[in-house]
Parts: sequence; structure tokens; C-alpha cells
Amino acid sequence: MFIADRNTAGATHLADQHNTPNNTVLYYATCDTSSWESQLSVFQAALKALGGRISCIFPIAGIGEKKWLPFPSESCKQPTDSFTKPDLSVIDVDLTGVLYTIALAIQHFRRQDLVVWGDRGSEDSYLLRGTIGLVASVCGFYCVPSLPIYTAAKHALIGLTRSYGALLWEEGIAVNAVAPSVVRTGISAEEFYHSLEKESLLTPMDVLMEAFDVMLARAKSAVVYECGAKGWTVREGAEYLDEESGRCCDLLKERGRKLHYGLE
Repeated sequence: MFIADRNTAGATHLADQHNTPNNTVLYYATCDTSSWESQLSVFQAALKALGGRISCIFPIAGIGEKKWLPFPSESCKQPTDSFTKPDLSVIDVDLTGVLYTIALAIQHFRRQDLVVWGDRGSEDSYLLRGTIGLVASVCGFYCVPSLPIYTAAKHALIGLTRSYGALLWEEGIAVNAVAPSVVRTGISAEEFYHSLEKESLLTPMDVLMEAFDVMLARAKSAVVYECGAKGWTVREGAEYLDEESGRCCDLLKERGRKLHYGLE
């Protein structure tokens, strides 16, 4: 296993627990996921440490909503011809950084042979080059007015999973996502988590882990697993408005294939 994070304190602790002087089972490195150069360097290090083949990649780094524009009171004090550049760090980490990881994963997976995934000979076994497990959010389904940039990033990940996941499955590459409600992480203050806990609204980490286990065991791609306080469920995408809408999407799919496969 190889962990890359901007803060490696947790990885260091895990490594101290599981590694021995004669056997390293967990590698880690510092990485700024919003930087392509940083991700590339760490990915190359992971290939060297793990011996070449990588089967599963999970781009899970994320940050919460930030103040992206000045407050109204601050804007009023600016000259009429002055404008503040928006803070798009949430997009940089929660979307662009994820796309960087996906780009690295796909290019590497395409160099790997198809292997049997699951119990060989069973109905659940299938051929796979590699699998990508994304972490979206319920903000990818629902709209939270006060979290516009975070919501935009997570909507993008849901759409990416359902679209690119279906296309890449043709190559033996799976892309799926979990979409949790609020989970206790470092994104919010502990007081906020306590308030949710009092109302039994906090999503247990065990629910996410179970959804990931199911994701890895099933021969499927482009699937989104919504995770909440009471468990997880598969969330289907929107249905076509009518037959014409479905036909238009089919034609768009064929038109766009050459952008990914060079087909005329």
C-alpha cells in the first residue's frame, strides 16, 4: 500500500504500526494533490516501491468550502473598477487534483494486462486492468446553497463517474464512487460533528468501508454508492426525459469517442 498526502502524520503512524525492519507493507510520501508535478513524482515513486503493478487507486484528498469571493461588506469598500480574483482552491483539490490522479491511473492501467478479479471461476469473477474508487458527496446529488463551489466539484465527480466509468469499462478499467453524507474527518470542526451525532446524522466510517468493499467485489463500473447514517445504497442517475433525449445522448457518445480513442 502507498499513501500520498499533504499531511503524512496519519500515514507515519500507520507505517510505524505495520512496518518492520525486514518488511515494509505501507509506503507513504508527501504530496500536494493540486499539483500535477507533485502527483507525478509520487506516482512514479509508488510504482517503484510497489513493483510495477497497481490494481486499485483511491483519490480521496479533499477540502471543504472556502470563502471564494469577498464578503458583501468588503466588496462595497472596493473601487468600482476593482475586482478580486476568486479563490478556487476547492476546485483545485476536490476536482482538478482528482482528475490528475485519474489521468495517472488510466495511463498506467492501460499498460497492464487484464487479470481475473474476484474468485476465479465464480459468477462474480471478471477481467480487469485496474479500478478507481472516488469519494464524491451527497452534495453531488443535493444542492446546499451555502456550499456552491464544493457542491459544484462533487456534482462533477458524480457526472464523471457515470460517464467516464461507463466508457472505460470497455477497456477493463472500473470507475466507481462513494457519496457520503457527513463523516467525521478534518474538514469541519469537532463541534459540528457533535451536533450531528446528537441527532444520529453522522455517517459511520464503517458504512463507507462496507460500500468500498462492495464496490471492489462487484463486476461493475459507473456506479455511485450513497452512504448515510443508516447505511449505503446504490444511487441511479437521472432518466432520459423522453426517447429523443436518449437518442441525442447516444449520438453525442459516438461523436465524442474520437476524442478518447482517435476514431473517425
